[in-house]
Amino acid sequence: MSGIYVYSDNLALSLALSTLGGQSGKEVCAITLEQTQASELAQYGADRVLVLNGNSSRPEDYAKALAQLLKEADAELFLVGSTARGRELAAKTAAYMDCGMVSDVSSLEFTEGKTITTRLMYGGSVVQTDIIASMAVVTVPAGKYEAVRSENKNCTITTLEVEADPRINIVSTSTIVKEGVDLSAADKVVCVGMGLDKEEDLKMAHDLAAVLGAAVACTRGIAEERHWLPVQTYIGISGANVKPSLYLSMGVSGQIQHVVGIRDSRVIVAVDINEKAPIFKAADYGIVGDMYEVIPLLVEVLKNI
Repeated sequence: MSGIYVYSDNLALSLALSTLGGQSGKEVCAITLEQTQASELAQYGADRVLVLNGNSSRPEDYAKALAQLLKEADAELFLVGSTARGRELAAKTAAYMDCGMVSDVSSLEFTEGKTITTRLMYGGSVVQTDIIASMAVVTVPAGKYEAVRSENKNCTITTLEVEADPRINIVSTSTIVKEGVDLSAADKVVCVGMGLDKEEDLKMAHDLAAVLGAAVACTRGIAEERHWLPVQTYIGISGANVKPSLYLSMGVSGQIQHVVGIRDSRVIVAVDINEKAPIFKAADYGIVGDMYEVIPLLVEVLKNI
């Protein structure tokens, strides 16, 4: 049975992929390892939900079984959420199928029986367009598409017994403690850059974020060089990609590696003392001035609104 198959170990992303797949006009089959997720997937446009039942909780262990399933079903496209495990599953599945793969797409559209994707290359300086005319695996990052509720009352839910790859065993696990907010879900973001003089001055960012109801983020240098904020809060090509209704930067120069992570923001506001800072080319609104003067004034104005 041909059509588009979708999977992600992140339920919200899986729902978004189901909605995205539905835009093709083809049948969408959502795959999950969790029986409890099946009914919810059916409410977001999936025509079929396939629950994989095996002896492993790691999705990447089912790459070979999935490849066989997709071949037998004559699948046209496999959309995978671009999480750590999703990327591994996607690569292994594409290898077993000996088919093409497009990673971390910026956009995807269906037209004239083909799938057209774009993705950023070389630190965001180049946009690559791929036209997919046959079976391929595509990974899609979170935040690119929204899940739209569209219940299919004729959706069928099926459980399939599968065998996991027995060659890998986990001998021990340890928990990674993550700090900060989930920036991909933030509606407003205040971002600080290397223009900040000292760590105590982060209070300005937190004060502004408080009146805006925003999350506080930073550039890579603030997180990895100065260690003033958790690494989960830095935005850029190797960090978080955000899609807020409002992104406001303080002392962010705006190098391409950072701009890649904010280009989907609805409104970009930049405050920087350097009128030639690259961030102003990406901004919808720019304030040239000392942020140590501008931000406190902005906070006071917002408090009085």
